[in-house]
Amino acid sequence: MDRVVLLSTGDELICGAIADTNAQWLAGRFFDLGLEVVTVLTVGDEPDRLRWAWKTAFEQGELVLSTGGLGPTADDLTTEIVAQVFGEGLRFDEPSADHIRRLFGAMRRPMPENNLKQAWFPESAVVVENPLGTAPGYRISRRAGQGPATGHESHLFVLPGVPREMKRMFLDTVEPWVREQRGIAQTPILRTFQTFGMSESALDEEIAALIRPDEARIGFRASFPKIAVKLLIRPGSGETTAAAEARIDELAERVRQRLGAVIYGEGEMAMEEAVLHALEAKTATLALAESCTGGLIGHRLTEVPGISAFLLADYVVYSNDAKSDVLGVKATTLAEHGAVSEQTACEMAEGARRRSGASVAVAVTGIAGPGGGTREKPVGTVCFALSAEGFLVSRRHQLWGTRDWVKLLASQFALDMVRRWALGLSEIAPGFRR
Repeated sequence: MDRVVLLSTGDELICGAIADTNAQWLAGRFFDLGLEVVTVLTVGDEPDRLRWAWKTAFEQGELVLSTGGLGPTADDLTTEIVAQVFGEGLRFDEPSADHIRRLFGAMRRPMPENNLKQAWFPESAVVVENPLGTAPGYRISRRAGQGPATGHESHLFVLPGVPREMKRMFLDTVEPWVREQRGIAQTPILRTFQTFGMSESALDEEIAALIRPDEARIGFRASFPKIAVKLLIRPGSGETTAAAEARIDELAERVRQRLGAVIYGEGEMAMEEAVLHALEAKTATLALAESCTGGLIGHRLTEVPGISAFLLADYVVYSNDAKSDVLGVKATTLAEHGAVSEQTACEMAEGARRRSGASVAVAVTGIAGPGGGTREKPVGTVCFALSAEGFLVSRRHQLWGTRDWVKLLASQFALDMVRRWALGLSEIAPGFRR
């Protein structure tokens, strides 16, 4: 069982009302499991098209994972169509119905009877419980010669389309089942590096020069504004787990040596977590001075448990008056250089550090757009400064994208400045290389 097909259903995906983040997330998880996603199918809520999609999926893969179409409304057709494709009738599952009733009872809301549609399953289905919602999922398996795919053994998982519910069910049920089916000997070994400061193409060039295709499978997962680099190997025939671990550890060390400070964390570590660890290691405290990011840097940091011991203050000073009144930015600085300038960013950072008593302060001021730009300072111009005892550095970057992208990328640059300072790295907030 090596080939996977992902099937996403729903008119809202076809018309562009929402993005298919489920397929992206699932593809990453299957890569980590050492399985190949051979295709991703997206289809609307139309019976003939759904039948075609299911049959096509089973022709291409041994494992098909579908999301969506399990709700109580008339356009939720997944279970009905799956039963038809497999040539099965439907059965009512009383434990699932009781679960749905209990959920509505806990919310003290009357339950519309159409919710019990979610308790019907194809006859051979194994129910996958949904601990976070009303729609259970299910699994169906067929030997070669049975069902829609006659040339190979096939397995199907159907999960809800709500990302929060789908992810929990995948991690609780699907992933352990896949590992069990593949066996311990085939379980791949993975190392993941979270990076910031290089483009995906630049990372690819660096890794290609380090690791041959026969040494490891290399993958990249770009999730703006970070890029994950993944190394995956499978233990060889007769190779012990310890030997395979040592082999991938040697490859991982090559990556660390080559990429250096571009790597801010390993595994699933976020930049804000890396900042916490860096501040903790230096026993330093932090203050923020935000203009164009509007509190986003502080929001990201306060998502991390334990940050309260290190983050002292977050000054959101959007107007010029606030920059002057709260942080002491000089009126002459604003008049001569403007609010979006390295000079203003420096005075914001120094004012935030002075007022809060923090070890270090970082400041951000810029033009997020879509309006407000000039020839000298186009949209996306963002200035940064970092102030510590006896140390002051500033940078101006030309960022890109929509308003939300500029804000998010600016917050990432600012956090990376703090991380690099706390770790004693010489290069502060570099621009993207290549």
